[in-house]
Amino acid sequence: MPTPAWIPLSRSTFFLLSHFRILFLSIILFIATMALTWLFYQVSIHFVDHYIGSYFAHIPAPDSIWGWVKHYTLLTFRWIFIIAANIISFYFAFLIAYCLTTPGYTLLSSSVEKIHLGQGFQDDDGFSFQGVMIDLIEGGKIGLFGIGVSIIALFINFIPGIGQLLVFLLYSFYSCLMFIDYPTSRRRWSLGKKILWLRKNPFISFRIGVLPALISLLPVINVFLMALIFPILTVHSTLNFSSLEK
Repeated sequence: MPTPAWIPLSRSTFFLLSHFRILFLSIILFIATMALTWLFYQVSIHFVDHYIGSYFAHIPAPDSIWGWVKHYTLLTFRWIFIIAANIISFYFAFLIAYCLTTPGYTLLSSSVEKIHLGQGFQDDDGFSFQGVMIDLIEGGKIGLFGIGVSIIALFINFIPGIGQLLVFLLYSFYSCLMFIDYPTSRRRWSLGKKILWLRKNPFISFRIGVLPALISLLPVINVFLMALIFPILTVHSTLNFSSLEK
């Protein structure tokens, strides 16, 4: 069976803008995601800075050769800490917003598939309280998994030379996992099966996850940009996932 052609982000964006239901859901989810992410980001970064950042607050002035070595070593670690703290705090905040908005994004993903597949769409049980609870539980699993990823990334970040690259790759694949969670949860896939899909499709997974991983590196505006582009990437990942699975 031939591999389906990759659907570019431009086409996914046009798909979103050309369907009123998809556009309306995206606007509502954008507002909710941005507000929740910003709130929990502020709480998270304050917590990390208060309890961990104080260790790098007062770097001793260099007064000898060893003092110079100690000074610049601590200075380097402080900058690494600042970068890592911002990335981890952002992901922690976004994971909470992600979990709370999962039912809405699952509805968006389902609507995209219904339009995209047409007669080939296999309908589920529709909107129900039980379905919402299942979506929240699945979102919570991804969120807890993401906390584990963040802890691992914190230690990997200190590996000289390749640490930052490995963290970037780790977050790229995890970002993909977040996006394919919507169409796969509708199919009631387990977390293990979702991760297996990443392993079977590493190139596609990286292409889906690389953009949100890049956005997470930007300070301050990452909250706004991620919330803005998250509905678009949900549409984008759903279109490519459903095309590949079909």
